[in-house]
Amino acid sequence: MAFTDLTRFRRDLHRIPEPGFQEVKTQQYLLDVIRALPQEHLSYKTWETGILVRIEGSDPEKTVGYRTDMDGLPVPEQSGLKFPSGHEGMMHACGHDMHMAIALGILQNLAEHRPVQNVVMLFQPAEEGPGGAEPMIRSEEFKAWKPDEIYALHIAPEHPVGTIATKPGVLFANTSELFINLRGKGGHAARPHQTEDMVVAASHFVTQLQSIVARNIDPLDPAVVTIGTIEAGTKQNIIAESARVEGTIRTFSMDNMKLIKERITGMLKGTEASFHCETDVDWGANYCQVYNDEAKTAELTAFAESHGQVNFVESREAMTGEDFGYFLRDIPGTMVWLGVDTPYGLHDNRISPSEKAMDTAVEFFTDFLCSR
Repeated sequence: MAFTDLTRFRRDLHRIPEPGFQEVKTQQYLLDVIRALPQEHLSYKTWETGILVRIEGSDPEKTVGYRTDMDGLPVPEQSGLKFPSGHEGMMHACGHDMHMAIALGILQNLAEHRPVQNVVMLFQPAEEGPGGAEPMIRSEEFKAWKPDEIYALHIAPEHPVGTIATKPGVLFANTSELFINLRGKGGHAARPHQTEDMVVAASHFVTQLQSIVARNIDPLDPAVVTIGTIEAGTKQNIIAESARVEGTIRTFSMDNMKLIKERITGMLKGTEASFHCETDVDWGANYCQVYNDEAKTAELTAFAESHGQVNFVESREAMTGEDFGYFLRDIPGTMVWLGVDTPYGLHDNRISPSEKAMDTAVEFFTDFLCSR
């Protein structure tokens, strides 16, 4: 695979970020590349806006899976790149453009140099939400080509190019979205006694939330409750009749996820009683933890440590979420971090990963998948 091809793939895909299950242009671009590959041992099919590609092995005893995600984020781009997003308000700010380009590079290598085992490449939509992995796993298309083991990568801004990092066990957290509405009686700012102020109610509720992790969770078992947005009111002299609070929950254990949700539900009942209002909660998209299989991770680690083109680093757990965890819940495998050496973090509208990392990833995963 020539580096210029990977760069072209990545830059073309970077220009067309699309929301989950709306990756129409992205799917078409990927299909055009796939159809241009040698077809002798290759077959493919679509599912929703995703794609499954199968390379028939020369002497297969099993099927090895590799998954990439496809969707962009509702982030206005400020990267300064010469190939910015052409979709206003959308950006590939989490590296999915690079993930797809890497997958195409691996796929081209496997199509041209037939592996021993069957390989299934999964182009999965809607990783950022509402979650494409779980429904893809339930699909007949996936069940027909279900792999015996599965692998994936995610770019890591903090690691230098050439780095592969992972660990056995928990890599990414369980996650849940959090959407809460509060409704009361609005009115004139000069007559607060005739109203139920939802700005005050929401403010008290958000302050209470901070006690959950601090006072209900074992400090040796990490958890996060973060509120990202609060919306209320229309004018400075009108007491708000409604408020909306949006956030996220992250835990390493499912018991803590359950406990946090129970505490939030209880606090909302208290808020209703204290402020004479009504509330409702929507947990949104929920992702299970990314739990790397011990044996498969050990095999990948040993391969990485002996591979001359990568530097292997033992990773730590991260509170980030990834719906690849649903694949790993059913199929043994592992996810790795790929160093891309950028000062800006994931979901930052200035992120600009080093494209040199793609060569590293394509060479490493082509060799690793062929070694299975």
